[in-house]
Amino acid sequence: MKIKHLNKVSSTESLVLVPVLETEETVQYLSLSVSNSIFSGKKDTLYALEKVGVVYLFIGLGKKPMVTDLKKIFRRVAQKQASFFQKETSLFLPDFFTDEWAAAAVNGLVLGTYQLGHYKKEKKVHPLQEVRSVLNIVSASNRQKVVELGLKTAQAQLETFHLVDLPPNKITPKHLANWATDLGKKFKLEVEIIGAKKAKEIGLHAFISVGKGSANEPQFIVLDYQPKNAQKHFGLVGKGITFDTGGLNIKTAGMVHMKCDMAGGAAVLGAMQLIADLKLPHRVTAIVPACENSVDAQSFLPSDVIESYSGHTIEIIDTDAEGRLILADGLSYLIKNYNPETIIDIATLTGSSVATFGYECGALFTNNEQLSKKLQEAGTKTGERLWPLPLWEVYQSDIESEIADVKNYSGKPVAGAISAAKFLEFFTENHPSWAHLDIAGVSFVDDEFAKTKHATAFGVQLITTFIQNQ
Repeated sequence: MKIKHLNKVSSTESLVLVPVLETEETVQYLSLSVSNSIFSGKKDTLYALEKVGVVYLFIGLGKKPMVTDLKKIFRRVAQKQASFFQKETSLFLPDFFTDEWAAAAVNGLVLGTYQLGHYKKEKKVHPLQEVRSVLNIVSASNRQKVVELGLKTAQAQLETFHLVDLPPNKITPKHLANWATDLGKKFKLEVEIIGAKKAKEIGLHAFISVGKGSANEPQFIVLDYQPKNAQKHFGLVGKGITFDTGGLNIKTAGMVHMKCDMAGGAAVLGAMQLIADLKLPHRVTAIVPACENSVDAQSFLPSDVIESYSGHTIEIIDTDAEGRLILADGLSYLIKNYNPETIIDIATLTGSSVATFGYECGALFTNNEQLSKKLQEAGTKTGERLWPLPLWEVYQSDIESEIADVKNYSGKPVAGAISAAKFLEFFTENHPSWAHLDIAGVSFVDDEFAKTKHATAFGVQLITTFIQNQ
């Protein structure tokens, strides 16, 4: 798809998209007019009018749409009205469109081209994604910068969709490592891939313990984005469990969806693409410990005591509480070797967070009030909302072990997301600016854009916007 910027509609397009705020007046665009009784711009309504071979699609936005509304409305148009799109489309951006609205509209259009039929014999390609397709941006003012923001954000999110939605026999730890290596070459990031042998040598024992039951070798992925004269240094850690059987504490339900257990790692990889693509002025170091939690004669056992990169020992109560183990080594490695000013880890960590918030927001854990506020602000702005839960010391007893320094699961049917966060906190060395995001309920969902559960790329825009606002 090629983007062109015009100050008026061309003579070659087959479709013109005209966004309209809800009004009591006659809707007018160029020489066209539509009676208010037929179309008033009410939210989620459309009106198509054809003239001289060109389809003018009027898109109702409602009275006071939010940025997140714009993204969803235009994504819906691109997906549900795909037959209207041909070789050339014009998107009219009215004067009342803010820069944020313009970016959201473009973002939504591009996201609307995504389809789940990756391995169908007759794979369909959305017309907007055809090599020769053209999207004209029609605006009286220069919107090139914000249009690029919307496009680059969508491209990173689409990559994240692929990583999460593709099957686990394709998205293996090695695949993620190769993806990160390619990203490094494209955007000049420093990339280090630590395989099983080296990981064991340097003491990433918790990480190795989780992955040793799988035929697919674990890959500890480190990416470092270092712009010249970087203002601040941020660290990211994303859970990269490419498939989770539960280990020997094998899952009894929902295993078919466990390809999504690397959605936190995918969000970190997608965010790194977007951060580098936007050339943000801050250093960002990211770690994605990638492995499978599988069942084999080599699998780690309930009641094992394992070591960790931090030097602390861990009693294994439940092998299905594996994500926190690899995150523990990821956090320890990041702090010891890079020590960024602010650290964010993101993971599909607990069903408890889903029980608390459903599918509406991610759970936020941090003792830094300023960090909490800024993350929530970024989440509200992007539609990837967060809400805080406590890290009170009263929950510390949930992870205390009699035989080791700490245990990986409380064994209680309550406060699971909190005890998991307390476990991670144990490995942060009391870092003053650390936050944990539990995105189990918002990374892989049922919604209008597919018939089955699918990826949302939750975290990509949230993390990038948070860093961008610093």
